[in-house]
Amino acid sequence: MNSVVKLEVLQLPNGAGLALPAYQSALAAGLDLLAAVPEDAPIVLAPGKYALVPTGLSIALPPGYEAQVRPRSGLAAKHGVTVLNAPGTVDADYRGEIGVPLINHSDVPFTIRRGERIAQMVIASVVQAELVPVTTLSATARGGGGFGSTGR
Repeated sequence: MNSVVKLEVLQLPNGAGLALPAYQSALAAGLDLLAAVPEDAPIVLAPGKYALVPTGLSIALPPGYEAQVRPRSGLAAKHGVTVLNAPGTVDADYRGEIGVPLINHSDVPFTIRRGERIAQMVIASVVQAELVPVTTLSATARGGGGFGSTGR
């Protein structure tokens, strides 16, 4: 099942001339986000350093949805560059510019140029929880077993 959600997109002045986010294949989950850095001022990420990269976009998500900002696998696999807070969440009531915090995990500098695909944005439905205070929780076979408790 493939459903479509209408997403209002505002291209900001620093994003003028850049393509809007796009799916790169018919069944892709994520829209590629582009770097809206000045043509004459690329961002150079030194090894181990991070920077907030502008996209030149603001969006208006419908209620009940979020935008998840996720790494691009090619950028991570080929250059060791990934989204620092992956996945980042854009809430339905946020109207500011989408920024992507990228970090360079490699041992060589990485240059981010204008129009480069830097991350992907996945639109997802959201369920909000109603918290119900209790004095005990129901028992399970796992109980309080934490990290690695279900492995061998």
